[in-house]
Amino acid sequence: MTSSDPTVQPVPTSVVERVDAADVTLSNPKRAVISLGSNLGNRLETIQGAVDALEDTPGVRVKAVSPVYETEPWGVEPGTQPSYFNAVVLIKTTLPPSSLLERGHAIEEAFERVRDERWGPRTIDVDILAYQDVVSEDPLLTLPHPRAHERAFVLVPWHDVDPEAEVPGRGAVAELLSAVGREGVVPRVDLELRLPE
Repeated sequence: MTSSDPTVQPVPTSVVERVDAADVTLSNPKRAVISLGSNLGNRLETIQGAVDALEDTPGVRVKAVSPVYETEPWGVEPGTQPSYFNAVVLIKTTLPPSSLLERGHAIEEAFERVRDERWGPRTIDVDILAYQDVVSEDPLLTLPHPRAHERAFVLVPWHDVDPEAEVPGRGAVAELLSAVGREGVVPRVDLELRLPE
């Protein structure tokens, strides 16, 4: 074999980039929006770990990550739980919603999420907010998320990553956000989530 054998030549960067681009687009991917929240342990590290775990999922590509926001726990007495870090992730995926939900639960389990009380503290919460334009009343996975349109801690970061976004059946995220307001959703400009390499 001589060094002119094409099978041993280094692959030109342009070709690698094209292959990567083809991989990133997946085959007929669907858009999905995922909310991440954590109020136990190292909250930023845990959310970053969940972002990385999503990217490591076959058939999922993380396309955008929102800034990090800090919010008081929802539905509980003030001061009874640590505050939350919240973020929203845009993904492209070839997984159906049910498989994406399973993956979300697997990530929660990997970070030892305990579901012992409603609105209890949690190491990580992985919620599918929307999947394409799907509207589904399936009790296992209601799409879009049944309370996404009324929660500032979801709408603020969602608007950051996709200002033109629509909540299927509910309207534009921008309009829903202006109705709900940003009160209590504090930007943590000192913190940053990395897009997976």
